[in-house]
Amino acid sequence: MNICVFCASSEAIDKSYITAGERLGEHLAEKGHTLIFGAGKYGVMGAVARGIRRKGGSAVGVIPTFFENADVTFTDCELVYTETMRERKQIMEDKSDVFVMMPGGIGTFEEFFEILTLKQLGRHKKPVVIYNVNGYYNPMLAMIDDAIEKDFMSEKCRGLYFVADTEAQVFDYMETYTPFQYNKYEFRDK
Repeated sequence: MNICVFCASSEAIDKSYITAGERLGEHLAEKGHTLIFGAGKYGVMGAVARGIRRKGGSAVGVIPTFFENADVTFTDCELVYTETMRERKQIMEDKSDVFVMMPGGIGTFEEFFEILTLKQLGRHKKPVVIYNVNGYYNPMLAMIDDAIEKDFMSEKCRGLYFVADTEAQVFDYMETYTPFQYNKYEFRDK
């Protein structure tokens, strides 16, 4: 499978996130999966790529050309260049069978919520996994719970993604995934 991993490019983060990224990459390679990622060489993004390449696995990095002179590109992979961030996300979406969100910042949040919105609207039925390393996404999950509680989202939206606290849960979910039937326009019973 082609596994898209959305995650941090920051080097300032706690090293436990870097270690988790490297391990995930190694295990993706061991299971024969291909990494689809944003082609960054730093942070969790670079860690996942280093992990998969260390074990001989394949990676496809998708990166806008405006990053070329910034010295941020992980080059030990197949590279696909785009003109825009939007084009980058579209290629990553099209090439991927699964989406895994590891800890990250604003770019990661944006990528996750776009993929989640597209799934909610029936534009894809691919697995979406939040890999909640060290409980990083607990505040975001609380925000989603609050939105559901206040009827801004349906309770059924929780079925559009899976929260994994361990790497084993990530792999178990994506390898046994059954598409979730969801219709945004169904009325909820109150």
